[in-house]
Amino acid sequence: MKKLLIFIFVLTLGFQSSVKADEGMWVPMFLKQLNIKDMQKKGFKLSAEDIYSINQASLKDAIIIFGGGCTGEIVSPEGLIFTNHHCGYSSIQKVSTIEHDYLTDGFWSKNKSEEIPIDGLTVKFMKSMSDVTAQMFVGISDTMSEGDRTKTLAENEKLLIKEATEGNDYNVIIRNFFAGNEYYMVVYEVFTDIRLVGAPPEAVGKFGADTDNWMWPRHTGDFSIFRVYTSPEGTPAKYAEENVPMKSKWHLPISIKDTKPGDFVFIMGNPGGTQRYSTSYAIDLAINESNPTIVKIRAVKLNVMREFMDADPSVRLQYASKFAGVANYWKYYQGQTKALKANKVADIKRQIEADFQTWADTDESRKAKYGSVLADFKDAYQAMKEFNMSNWYFREAFYRGSELLPYGARFSQLGTLLAADSVDQEKVDVTIARLRSGVANHFKNYYMPLDQKMFAETMRLYYWGVPADQLPAALTKHAQKYEGDFSAWAKDAFAKSNFTSAEKVNALLDNPTADLINNDPAIKIWNGIYANYRTLRPKMAPVIAKLAKAGRLYVAGLREKDPNKKYYPDANFTMRLTYGEIGGYRASDAVDYKFYTTTDGVLEKEDAINPEFVVPAKLKELILKKDFGPYTNKKGEMPICFLSNNDITGGNSGSPIMNARGQLIGLAFDGNWEAMSGDISFDKKLQKTINVDIRYVLFIIDKLGGAHNIIDELTIVK
Repeated sequence: MKKLLIFIFVLTLGFQSSVKADEGMWVPMFLKQLNIKDMQKKGFKLSAEDIYSINQASLKDAIIIFGGGCTGEIVSPEGLIFTNHHCGYSSIQKVSTIEHDYLTDGFWSKNKSEEIPIDGLTVKFMKSMSDVTAQMFVGISDTMSEGDRTKTLAENEKLLIKEATEGNDYNVIIRNFFAGNEYYMVVYEVFTDIRLVGAPPEAVGKFGADTDNWMWPRHTGDFSIFRVYTSPEGTPAKYAEENVPMKSKWHLPISIKDTKPGDFVFIMGNPGGTQRYSTSYAIDLAINESNPTIVKIRAVKLNVMREFMDADPSVRLQYASKFAGVANYWKYYQGQTKALKANKVADIKRQIEADFQTWADTDESRKAKYGSVLADFKDAYQAMKEFNMSNWYFREAFYRGSELLPYGARFSQLGTLLAADSVDQEKVDVTIARLRSGVANHFKNYYMPLDQKMFAETMRLYYWGVPADQLPAALTKHAQKYEGDFSAWAKDAFAKSNFTSAEKVNALLDNPTADLINNDPAIKIWNGIYANYRTLRPKMAPVIAKLAKAGRLYVAGLREKDPNKKYYPDANFTMRLTYGEIGGYRASDAVDYKFYTTTDGVLEKEDAINPEFVVPAKLKELILKKDFGPYTNKKGEMPICFLSNNDITGGNSGSPIMNARGQLIGLAFDGNWEAMSGDISFDKKLQKTINVDIRYVLFIIDKLGGAHNIIDELTIVK
């Protein structure tokens, strides 16, 4: 028997390694004509109408945009939301204090009265999606300039949105698909009364932290729980005590059955952005300049934050969410660069380009339309190199650097109003009231000594990283004035600015003058550096226009070249579906990964002196006692995470991964290190989605959190 089991295990590993990823982020409204037969052939048990319908409730009604950049799903009849812990992280941090540190300790409401309102958090439900390409192209011609094209498209978009929102409160957007060859209108219903229901301790929800980020094997319980509230009539409403839990149109049942390699799975969510149709020229620029620059600047910013966070628990709490946001893509761009090189993505693109050029050149009409597309790409990226470093240092070191500068810039309008020959006191009063309302929120998560050092370090990077002839005069002037001592410049600027503390800001707003505001160091530095950027933008405009036209023609040409191929558009933070199967992978020679992890790995990784790998005492006790309740697999193990070959990217975080019957089996939360080039080129052998197993989610809620009320609210299929 033992030999037989070993033989089966070896076969299973071999099968896992041979599983190829299923490429495609498919638009749900086109599943019936493009994908449903293939999905059903692979094991899917539902219909296209079950997934997307505007005439009846369907799966799409359980999928939400959570906050500004994640996905969530409705899992109960009363508007209960599951999403990732890292998606709920900033909301959890927002309501945490030193006395009630929900990030560190977790939070579990034992009844609805204990649920915590999250100011500013929204969720969006997609009502419908429609093709508006014809309406958007009214007045568009192939001979018009890119500037005129952009202007006409903007005018058409404005008119369409105005018509779509008359007489309702819907949020309507229009997105371009296939590089601007098609346009679709998406209608959302937005809810603003969202409350925190539950969150695991950070040691569970972020176990492994930056060390394990984007890596497999993973042992992270990356989930958090919220709820949507509505008015008593069931409509979106601002927070009010009389509001009630939403009556869900559709909620996902939860399966705790065992899974195995080869099982059909699909994910619905809102992938943020991919560049699958990008060229080798774009990849070369990313590898050689853009990515290393982003990583370099973000590393410095992380070091500054880490220094002050490690020294003071209150600062750690203030900057926890900011740190996580910077760190996530600091590591991502390292992984992307490595994978682009290792997977020879530029060479793959060059072959596609060579085939495209051959196809275009073999027909005179095609040559006239598409023959110069690749040459235009080459010229545009060559021209872009002149400004590329300036662009990234502006964005990462200045625009996303010290918080003093953009915060001070918020007061520029008030300074302009007060400096006018005829002061409009009503506008002044309204502006003051708006600015004053945001003071407490800004300074709640602000520590001046940290930001002062951030200013010094990012300005130093900016000064030395940008070509001398493109440096802002404001930066050069101060570097010379302080003889390269950026710390001295920072100390002086922060001492003189009125925007470094709530007390200073409120005092300014009590008696504002144009002189105090317009001559504040923060505003003068912001305006000076921003003015320099504006002088560069006209020089970059022709490059951007050339890339836009080349990109549009390239994608159109690729689709024309292979008319029988099923193409999907790049991700643009609209709802998509990706389907595939569960399975492990071969990462490299002699490195074969099993498709799931268990709580054994938590104890193996435990390190009491490393905050990234601390195991809560109660969790350790439950693991050692094997007190897992009904959530184990057939082997008696407590699964934590599992792999599938679905096609996801940022924005998919929190997306539900479902079985063939549309039952929730986990939450997607990450990709794997070996395939970090996936946003640019999908790797069928390596690309994987890392999901937290729903059984581990339920175990943490039930056994660690003791929140049986949450378990009772779910529809669990045993």
